Amino acid sequence: MRDTRSELLMQAETLVRGRGYSGFSYADLADAVGIRKASIHHHFRTKEDLAVALVAAYDARYDEALAAILDETADGLSRIEAYGRLYLSGVETGLGCLCAALAVELDTLPEAVRTDVARFFDKHIAWLEHVLAEGVADGSIRASVDPAASARMVVATLEGALLLERLLAGAKGFGNTLTALGESLRPARG
Repeated sequence: MRDTRSELLMQAETLVRGRGYSGFSYADLADAVGIRKASIHHHFRTKEDLAVALVAAYDARYDEALAAILDETADGLSRIEAYGRLYLSGVETGLGCLCAALAVELDTLPEAVRTDVARFFDKHIAWLEHVLAEGVADGSIRASVDPAASARMVVATLEGALLLERLLAGAKGFGNTLTALGESLRPARG
């Protein structure tokens, strides 16, 4: 049985990540899924409702990925590198981060979507700050790193590299940026 709602979310995410919030319509989404526009309204009354659901689904996937990183990696530097690799699929598929694509259009987004996007980034910054603080404490992150400032730097670096390397050097360029980011956090070798 077809799960139209999930299919709508998947196709809408691709459209937003590739074109932005203002760059697609329900007609585009209907064509991508192969249904009538009116059928979309059955699942998402408004484009705002769709965007809120998109951010919620994206956020839930990232929550799972962040939990897996904590379970599967032992130290701060490994966790930062694993976090960076989450962005790699966007480079490989030519799609930006959903929340960054939405943030670009901040002034035109409905308030509920702006709030959800800000909450997404706040959560990631807090997660990274915790990871960095633990890394400083266990010696896997350079002792002079300010976890709060560096958490923001990590997000800014990865979002910027995702945008830039989609255009320039692709996965190789992104990998080089991720390596440089790791080196900037690595403790000095004795």
